[in-house]
Amino acid sequence: MSGRQNGRPTLEEVAALAGVGRGTVSRVINGSPRVSEQAREAVARAVAELGYVPNQAARALAGSRTDAVALVIPETEARLFSEPYFLDLIRGVSAELAEADKQLLLTLVRTEAERRRFEDYLAAQRVDGVLLASVHGDDPLPDRIAQLGLPVVMNGRRSEAEPVAYVDSDNIGAGRAAVAHLVGRGRSRIATISGPLDMYVARARLGGYRAGLAEAGIQPDESLVATADFTEEGGRLAMRELLERAPRLDAVFAASDVMAAGARGVLREAGRRIPEDVALVGVDDSAVARLMDPPLTSVRQPIEEMGRTMTRLLLQKIAEGSGAGSATPEAKGEEPRRVLPTELVVRDSS
Repeated sequence: MSGRQNGRPTLEEVAALAGVGRGTVSRVINGSPRVSEQAREAVARAVAELGYVPNQAARALAGSRTDAVALVIPETEARLFSEPYFLDLIRGVSAELAEADKQLLLTLVRTEAERRRFEDYLAAQRVDGVLLASVHGDDPLPDRIAQLGLPVVMNGRRSEAEPVAYVDSDNIGAGRAAVAHLVGRGRSRIATISGPLDMYVARARLGGYRAGLAEAGIQPDESLVATADFTEEGGRLAMRELLERAPRLDAVFAASDVMAAGARGVLREAGRRIPEDVALVGVDDSAVARLMDPPLTSVRQPIEEMGRTMTRLLLQKIAEGSGAGSATPEAKGEEPRRVLPTELVVRDSS
């Protein structure tokens, strides 16, 4: 699969001779039904003419597997190792794979070139399945993996109508619980720092915030909504923006503990006491929340359990041979979906 370095024909040469894309060749080789009969015959003729032998053929004949699973996180190393969310998720995935005697391949996909290289890696059948985390709404990778016929499970989802298997937490409930708590504390000018709105998780938490306001009879005010990127610096920038637009705000719901930490720093610089002047709530119930001064009220989501659950679902799909491209949706039924509950943990920041 790596080219003419070893004298063998490549996947690209098969695709060129057959007059189809390399993804179509991969689907034919992997036995996916999502290929027209005409394309299948063209690929078969090209394979025969070139004498192409897929790298996975010997393993397929032996009926064996790689015993490896890829966890793909489309973020930088800096964000991966600075955010407790990813570390907790990896801990859950790793623990479940260890119990199943499987190897974990951790992959960061940050650019289009890296995504293409990873797709080539998957086409060579070097892993049995893929776990995806922190996926943005326009990310094509989940669908590409499914088209290759590999089992795939996502942490979170791209939209309400996500077709790929996923494990998520109740993000709408998280926003509603945070607002209900703040209203119960007598707060009425409640701002929010949202995550990037091309991510379903951010839209869901923002939707929960708005639902909580409506349930409390509070008129929504868009000047109290700022968007950030789930980083501490993003939380700082958003908090400065909110204070400029709405200096009389008396509470902030940040869509992550890390952004709440950034917001806290700006509030202190502005002379605002927490919680006396401004109450603060985050999401994740991470170590960041517990170590903040004052300790942060946060909506706990079971991150490690999400990692375990998505891994169990993937292992089940691998065992059943039910990769997303291995059968029609009608034949295999709906992809598995799990939404785990969240829980408000009250501390001194509110």
